[in-house]
Amino acid sequence: MTSRTPSMREVVVSGLGLVSPHGDDLGLVFEAMLRGQSAIALWGHDGMPPAAVASVAFSSARWFTKLQLVGVDRVSQMAVAAAELARTDACWPEAIDPERIGVFIGSGMGGASALEEGYEASRTGRRVSPLTVVAAMTNAPAAHIAIRAGAQGPVYTYSVACASSAVAIAEAAKAIAAGEIDIAIAGGAEALLVPGVVRAWQALQTLATPDPADPGQSCRPFDINRSGFALGEGAAMLVLESREHAMARKAPVRVRFAGSGVSCDAQHMTKPNAPGQVRALRNMLRASGLDPRDIGYCNAHGTATRVGDGVECEALRSVWGKDIDGLRVSSTKAMHGHLLGAAGALEAVVTVLSLQQRHAPPTPSCVQPDPACDIPLIRESAASLPTLQAAISNSFAFGGTNVVLAFSRHD
Repeated sequence: MTSRTPSMREVVVSGLGLVSPHGDDLGLVFEAMLRGQSAIALWGHDGMPPAAVASVAFSSARWFTKLQLVGVDRVSQMAVAAAELARTDACWPEAIDPERIGVFIGSGMGGASALEEGYEASRTGRRVSPLTVVAAMTNAPAAHIAIRAGAQGPVYTYSVACASSAVAIAEAAKAIAAGEIDIAIAGGAEALLVPGVVRAWQALQTLATPDPADPGQSCRPFDINRSGFALGEGAAMLVLESREHAMARKAPVRVRFAGSGVSCDAQHMTKPNAPGQVRALRNMLRASGLDPRDIGYCNAHGTATRVGDGVECEALRSVWGKDIDGLRVSSTKAMHGHLLGAAGALEAVVTVLSLQQRHAPPTPSCVQPDPACDIPLIRESAASLPTLQAAISNSFAFGGTNVVLAFSRHD
């Protein structure tokens, strides 16, 4: 293991919060994933082919009054809820300099419901809400979180397709490590299960063919019969802070944020590229000071597309080499769907919990692994990893941006 730059502050994760297709209780959500329980079900709308999606049973009443809900899209509602849960989990301090608080949020499509309603109102001659723009703008979730938390430091939004929230987490950690802020809420939110958006994804032909016998098994990462991903919705947030800040306030530190790696394929808008992913993985190793043999679990991007899964496995084999047998890999998208801009954050939460509990969830729908995905996959049941010291989460986006987040135990 190599040493990190001594001038950079160590970053830790002190809080987690989520609003997911499996619920919002961290323990229950993780237990469901360890059991291999899928939250994917059939979704339909008049005149549309059915789609396999993972939706959230969410009540805004727990987090907003009726007056507060005016002009607040579903994506912002879930973002605020996840952020509040993360702050509670982190025992968020009352006495904190607001200028030292940052908010870093990723979202791929922003307020899709507000836009859909605006388009439908315009088409049918009804009045378009004057708050449509405010509700739909992609930075609305970050702004609402900042208002709740009183964050007067940097408040940023990243829209980098499937890598949006992974980029947000990486950038938050960099700001803390550089001493620009002391604490941050970082993650992502997505709420795109509206007819226009789902129809657009169906037209792109990247969505899984719904399994008529068991819709929950529609998304099959790494399986030879995979057909694409299931769209999901939700929000997930991490509270990141400098180690000294966390120790000073006796925060409940979960894990250490070890580092991140970012790259761009610079090749194609939708087709992934193994060399680009290799660069992101190697950049992560350099930033974290970890060697491949130090990392025992990878929460894969694993979208279940024909091309994507094989390319990701090729990249992992290329970087791990002879150490690949010591790595265990699973794609939890098989259970919670693909949350696009929020995917990296939800999967980072799963990775942190896996590292803490030294158990990793399976890819339950991978029944017959594709020979092109010849890596140590966790398939039928959860894996016990008693010596797990470090884990990573991969996010590889349309547009070619690749992000790898690394975490290590903080014993």
